[in-house]
Amino acid sequence: MSHHPEEAPAPAYDHGVSPANEAFYGTDEKKVEVPPYAQDAFGDEEFAEVKYKVLKWWQCGLLMVAETVSLGVLSLPAAVAGLGLVPAVIILIALGIFATYTGYVIGQFKMRYPQVTNMADAGEVIAGKWGREILGVAQMLFFVFVMASHLLTFTVAMNTLTNHGTCSIVFGIVGMVVSFILCLPRTLEKMSWLSLVSFISILTAVIICMIGVGVTKPGTKIEAVVDTNLYHGFTAVTNIVFAFCGHAAFFGLAAELKDPRDFPKGLCLLQGIDICLYLVAAVVIYRYGGADVTSPALGSAGPIVGKVAYGIALPTIIIAGVIYGHVASKYIYVRIFRGTDRMHKRDFVAVGSWVAIALCLWIIAWIIASAIPVFSNLLSLITALFASWFTYGLSGIFWLYMNKGVWFSNWKKTSLTMVNLLAVATGAVLCGMGLWVSGKALHDNPSSASFSCANNA
Repeated sequence: MSHHPEEAPAPAYDHGVSPANEAFYGTDEKKVEVPPYAQDAFGDEEFAEVKYKVLKWWQCGLLMVAETVSLGVLSLPAAVAGLGLVPAVIILIALGIFATYTGYVIGQFKMRYPQVTNMADAGEVIAGKWGREILGVAQMLFFVFVMASHLLTFTVAMNTLTNHGTCSIVFGIVGMVVSFILCLPRTLEKMSWLSLVSFISILTAVIICMIGVGVTKPGTKIEAVVDTNLYHGFTAVTNIVFAFCGHAAFFGLAAELKDPRDFPKGLCLLQGIDICLYLVAAVVIYRYGGADVTSPALGSAGPIVGKVAYGIALPTIIIAGVIYGHVASKYIYVRIFRGTDRMHKRDFVAVGSWVAIALCLWIIAWIIASAIPVFSNLLSLITALFASWFTYGLSGIFWLYMNKGVWFSNWKKTSLTMVNLLAVATGAVLCGMGLWVSGKALHDNPSSASFSCANNA
């Protein structure tokens, strides 16, 4: 096969993407032959009972916003306090821009290999059967732990709102049931309206928190640069990294686009919103909350304002977890029924299977949220292990795989090769350092009781 892009035959895309249109999306790729069996999981939907590929670009963007921008934004002021204003702003903008590029590479990979609908499929392209299983397990672990974190956050919010009105386990079960019910629609288009509610919810909660902190001014001092050690400094960096960790679901969202070439538009909508929101919220709340700002920052706004903000943030707490639950359920469902007419049926087996898969995943997430004592530290362990690769490292590997043989063919390729090698190195450093930070926190933090009714607010 020739190593020169212009000489190799253009891939035959499903979704009607012609070679001429490919120039719109990514001309920095080496063109390869796509085998005839490499079709997307949903196939031809012209006469299908359930149509999946109906998502508009702005709906995809809103779904990406809903699954990425959650209460994590309220941990950023504490990250600024841990690093100092100047380093934190630089790191936040740099990681945001880098996450935009790595997200774009995921879109390129999806266009090159239309059969890819999740990280496991991408793993199969890169490394065969073993790649599929390793990335499939990693993806599911990550999704289920994120779902569990949202259930745990829901119990914290309910305990805050009701002054521990009942046993925390009851709140956890309520959150699980609500999340499961919202997860029942089989197509992402139906979920996109929920994502709009989620975005309005978190935006309002952040504005209320900023106003509350601005009025009470609990902070003592703000610093441009903070004298810190590696452990505390890197802990702050991981909070920023994980604010951009929605990439694991990008393949699943792109797979249901009406026109997959629109993925960059949705990505730009996401990154434009999250970088601006993160910057404004982190800087404003730190400005008035000072060095002792709490994480999440609602605690610094006073008890009454905190309750109001938690109440308004409830849709976000639920819906962000629901989107991860939907993508996780879709992975299992597609794996079971791929290539069969069950994918597009509304019969008892198809609907019953979807309901059973979603219910099992949410029950597992609830068990994890209730059973693991030092959950926040364990979650940071899981996200260090997986989110570092899903957000940064794997995108670099995808690009290097797509361009194997032409890495240094011209100055543009050489520059992009360096950028993507940096992405792989960033993923490796975040993974290694993140594991050390979270492992130390697990070691230092005494455990509490599992399945406890105690107030966790």
